[in-house]
Amino acid sequence: MALDWKNLGFQYLDTHCHIKYTSKHGQWDAGELVDAPYLNIHIAATALHYGQAAFEGLKAFRGSDGQVRIFRPEKNAERMRTTARRTFMAEVPTELFVSAIKKVVTANEESIPPYGTGGSLYIRPLLIGSGPKIGVEPSAEYSFIVLVNPVGAYYKGGLNPVNAMVVDGYDRAAPNGVGHVKVAGNYAASLEPATVAKQAGFPINLYLDAKEHRFIDEFGTSNFIALKDNTYITPVSDSILPSITNMSLMQIAEDFGMKVERRPIEIDELNSFEQIAACGTAVVVTPVHKIVTANKIYEVGDGTVTSQLQQLFDTVTGIQYGEIEDRHNWCELLD
Repeated sequence: MALDWKNLGFQYLDTHCHIKYTSKHGQWDAGELVDAPYLNIHIAATALHYGQAAFEGLKAFRGSDGQVRIFRPEKNAERMRTTARRTFMAEVPTELFVSAIKKVVTANEESIPPYGTGGSLYIRPLLIGSGPKIGVEPSAEYSFIVLVNPVGAYYKGGLNPVNAMVVDGYDRAAPNGVGHVKVAGNYAASLEPATVAKQAGFPINLYLDAKEHRFIDEFGTSNFIALKDNTYITPVSDSILPSITNMSLMQIAEDFGMKVERRPIEIDELNSFEQIAACGTAVVVTPVHKIVTANKIYEVGDGTVTSQLQQLFDTVTGIQYGEIEDRHNWCELLD
């Protein structure tokens, strides 16, 4: 594959193959590598009619030592099982999940960007109800697919603070709903408010809690984090998707001697923080300088990136690229 590695964006590119497994009667088959990037799916599949669809996102990195590292795949497996239970889909065992990822990454190793380009191989596991049902009930057949896609560094030239917007009239997820799991429907519901924010000049939007519209929930596709007085602060809520990046950052913050707080965060606290950021797989962290609501503008810090946030970012990426000791054994090495 002839690619301009240093100028890759974050968009779909065909690779050699994906891997596909099928579950019938509670048993997963041996799986197969598939060249064509298409699915032959029944028109009455529950994924299409009743939203039995879940996905994950993680990355593989070509390290400074030439080895390929897959970052915390067992945590993605765990989160996908939580989603499967909530949506009554067949669960993918961790061993199968990790094995599938390693097989498809190996089969597409030429698509992993070289070390030094800032790129990585994005990995998208997908679980869908693929069997036909007309009544509202779970499928009897499920497909587990893992596709991969080379992507470039999100930030070229350093972390760049952005501004965010709270879009009135939209809730990310209802209390006791499915905000804590990674179902496809959550992302369908996010498209309109995200577009409204972008049309207003804001690259990301921020949701408040659906019950009182008083507490921070999370950004459109990322968890919310804040830094203040050597403390790492992130919201606690049953409606927030547990971010594996956020989980990793919390551990690293503790390693640095920071205090970690998971607690409700009122929107009027925003001005008191030294740094705010969105965190997720694609970017690790996105610094946020201003958050705009219909009635108020919250300005955080002086618009620069604090040394603490930079250190957190550098440590995560350093572990992923093999530049820093992986003291928590987060990376799965490709055989």
